[in-house]
Amino acid sequence: MSNLNFEMGPIKELVKVLNGGIEFYSAAKGKTSNGNLVRIFERNIQEKALAISDLQTFILLDDDQAETHSALSVELREAYTKIIALVSADKDQTYISQLEEIEDKVLEKVDDALKQQLPPDCKSQLLQIQARMQSCHDEMKQLQLETA
Repeated sequence: MSNLNFEMGPIKELVKVLNGGIEFYSAAKGKTSNGNLVRIFERNIQEKALAISDLQTFILLDDDQAETHSALSVELREAYTKIIALVSADKDQTYISQLEEIEDKVLEKVDDALKQQLPPDCKSQLLQIQARMQSCHDEMKQLQLETA
C-alpha cells in the first residue's frame, strides 16, 4: 500500500506534538509528589505513545522513516513552564495548566490531519485517537479547574 496520493505531513506534525507531549508529561511527572497526578501523567504518556505507534505505520508507508522529532512549540512551552515553575508557589498547577494547553495543541493537530485526504484505515485510526486524546484533554481541563 502506498500513500503517494495522500498528504501525510499533518500526520507527521501530529506525531511531533505527541512526542513533545510525552517529553513534557515525563518532565512534569518527575517534578510532582502528588501520586494522583503521577498516575494521570503516566496514563497520558501511555495514550500518546499508543497514538504514535498507531500512526507510525502510516508514516513508514509514506517515506520509510519513523517520525521521532518533537514539535518546537511544545519544547518552547516546556522551557517556559520550567521558568514559571521556578518562581511559582504551586508548581503542580503550573504544569497542569501548560499540559492542558498541549492537549489543546494535540486536538488541533488531530483536527488538521482529519481534514486531509487520507487512507481510510488511517482516518479510522485518527478518529479513535481523537476520542482518546479528547479524554486526556478533558481530564487535564478538569484538573486545571480543580487546582485554579
